[in-house]
Amino acid sequence: MKKNFLTKIIATDNEGLQMISACCAGAKIKISNMKFLKFNKVFLVSIERTKIETDQKNKKINSICKFDFIESVKSKNINQKNQDLVLDLIGIDYLKNKDDYEINLIFENNAHISLMTETIEVRLEDQNEIKDK
Repeated sequence: MKKNFLTKIIATDNEGLQMISACCAGAKIKISNMKFLKFNKVFLVSIERTKIETDQKNKKINSICKFDFIESVKSKNINQKNQDLVLDLIGIDYLKNKDDYEINLIFENNAHISLMTETIEVRLEDQNEIKDK
């Protein structure tokens, strides 16, 4: 019996963030599947991605990307009123401004989301495989 291992990556630095970015590149994200929990300082994103980190490159998987210690969130060129809009993620990077970090989720069509934080703490956790309908 073949066991499917669900990926769990925790990033606390640039190297880890690059790993998560590589795993998430090309992922589909629905506007309604993004939540900023201001009180908890957490930004959650449910993504549909291709499992590139194993030899099963054609496998689609639902994952949660969780960003901790987020002070504020800004978006550009994203119609947040359209909850059914699906964005294509190109990658994730960051800038360091004095003591803070700005983590950027970069999407196609010049759209992006900026997350302001004092530290990098990002978790990518697979939820389940997407079966072909």
